[in-house]
Amino acid sequence: ARYIGLDEIVPGMEAYCLTEYGVAGIEKFGLEVVDVVRNVDPGRDAILVRGTDERFKQTGPVAGCSGSPVYIGGRLAGALAFTWPYAKDPLYGATPIAEMLAVGRGGQAVRLDSTDEGRTGPAGLALDFTAPIDFVEVDRQLRERLVRAGRGLQGANYLPCPLITSGVPANVREQLSAVFEPFGLMVVAGGGAGNNPAGAEKARLVPGACLAVPMVSGDISMSIYGTVTEVVGDKVYGFGHYLLGYGPIDLPIATAKVHTVVSNIASSFKLASVTETVGALTTDEAAGVIGQIGAEARTIPLTIQVDRYNDRTRRSYNCRLVHNRLLTPFYLRMAVAGAVFQLGDLPLDHTIEYKVAIGIRNAEPVTFENVSSSVGLNEIIIESYSALGLLMNNPYQSVEIESITFNLRITPQSIISHIWSVDLSDSQVKAGQTVDVGVVVESVLAGKRKYQCRLDIPEDLAPGKYELTVCGQRDYEQFLVKSVPHRFIAQSLPGLIDALNNSLRIDRNKLYFVLALPPGGVVLENAELPDLPATRALVLQDAKRVLRMLPHSHWLERSQDIERIVIDKNVLRITVEK
Repeated sequence: ARYIGLDEIVPGMEAYCLTEYGVAGIEKFGLEVVDVVRNVDPGRDAILVRGTDERFKQTGPVAGCSGSPVYIGGRLAGALAFTWPYAKDPLYGATPIAEMLAVGRGGQAVRLDSTDEGRTGPAGLALDFTAPIDFVEVDRQLRERLVRAGRGLQGANYLPCPLITSGVPANVREQLSAVFEPFGLMVVAGGGAGNNPAGAEKARLVPGACLAVPMVSGDISMSIYGTVTEVVGDKVYGFGHYLLGYGPIDLPIATAKVHTVVSNIASSFKLASVTETVGALTTDEAAGVIGQIGAEARTIPLTIQVDRYNDRTRRSYNCRLVHNRLLTPFYLRMAVAGAVFQLGDLPLDHTIEYKVAIGIRNAEPVTFENVSSSVGLNEIIIESYSALGLLMNNPYQSVEIESITFNLRITPQSIISHIWSVDLSDSQVKAGQTVDVGVVVESVLAGKRKYQCRLDIPEDLAPGKYELTVCGQRDYEQFLVKSVPHRFIAQSLPGLIDALNNSLRIDRNKLYFVLALPPGGVVLENAELPDLPATRALVLQDAKRVLRMLPHSHWLERSQDIERIVIDKNVLRITVEK
């Protein structure tokens, strides 16, 4: 008797929905049943209703009304879920309540890949753990996987959900919009978490109430808003359509206060703010979402400290991120950008010194510090975003991130430089002698500066021609990946952490001197045997052995701190005589 089935619904029946439009709280809005449409999407039906309330006619479809319960004859029929773009009438499609109550019971198709072993987020990421870590490629694949979703429904669109941000500058909101608009999220600026006024009744999750999903909370906040459809015991049903379509999921849910509805020609939306986290979202499927009151979703403490040249104080932003294999890296990216750009864009000439620490439960942390110049946040973001994505999507074991910390110092100068000249004391030497290398580094603003380095030629080095490379971090890293690729390949979670630390701890503000030597010894998987005699190496080359074996590279290297970033290289040839 509590619900009404589709067979009982006929055109012309009077109906109403419950939703919040502002400070008045939950209100009734008149509707009229147009008809019932079968198979509007494969295996799914819909109830067509037309708004008769003048406010519905004035605002048109409102982002945040997703899940507003529809009642016919006092019985719950379903939830507002979709509409048609540019429709002249306030016509809506409602998801039948029977389909929503079937969410989580194996009767609904999941929009994206479902998860395994309770790990949240979509599976199917094609990250390659057999090759040396490539942060740029990992970044590309993570972003591609995130946007691989659409929200069409036979020519109709699901009612958008507002993603309301606080402490996020306009240029960062534009990046959010580019990624999340395909999911049906509408990014708008708003306020952060608030409290109920003194004496006001505490907000509760009841049919028609605003339902918030905080993705980032704290000094920087990003929350998604919809509406509660039904509450059964401690279960909350909402939205009437999928949020992200992940199937099993673990995200916080919160009560919220709707301040007003902003009427907009393109799309009206509810302006709201979170009041209190009260549970966790557990299921996200095609017909709606389910949350559990009293449950606690895993979140990650995030601290971002920014010392910026045009700010009198050193600012600290304390936030909490959702713990999700795909969403956490992306929202981390947005939160860091929000903190850095609080006082505007960076000048063309700038330098960022940064330290990052990613704490992992029951494992060693990933920690690194470096410097970047005149490329904005690109290098910092790609490194941290990709490292977090690799950790949370590794194929070896589930990872729980305990904390993330950023410490950034920004100055209005460029330290990008190039090698102007390289001089050798002698290009023809004998084993055991010393070679002096003089390098002149030039930058546009700082001019030229000379650095000296001394290389001792090994006494047992065979006569011949050898290459000496003078370079910056980028070319030095490429040399290492080519010479010792096993140091950058992960075959276990501890191995992944080591590989990440090896990749992330190559300083950019150093000048590297590398003299390549003849190979000797072997590398078995990750074990380096540099001094293995050639006769033993021949034995290990037996075709019946399954361990991968590579020749061990040898080189002589030196480095100097130069407080500049060298972007090119110079290769010289040294002849070792008898």
